[in-house]
Amino acid sequence: MTWIKRTLPAESSDIAKRLEELGRASPAEYDQTKRHLRKTPAIINDDSIMLAHSLIPDAMEHIFRGYSALLAPDLPLSRRQQEMIATVVAGLNSCFY
Repeated sequence: MTWIKRTLPAESSDIAKRLEELGRASPAEYDQTKRHLRKTPAIINDDSIMLAHSLIPDAMEHIFRGYSALLAPDLPLSRRQQEMIATVVAGLNSCFY
């Protein structure tokens, strides 16, 4: 879970709007507006690497729009290949996510 202060969508209409727009541009599994549909505890549903960037909304938006562009379905790597690269990089960085 993130220990960084964050702004939840319920606390800011600006953050909620930006996350909704980013959700439309991102792969479906990253859509933050559908987090409440997950069958996980609220503490996990309210946690998000995107929300960890919510204190600087302009940066959050630009970073994740760039990330969405890297995951575009019309690029040469398949979704599985993209996830495998992310998994290997996370492992090399000792990331527990």
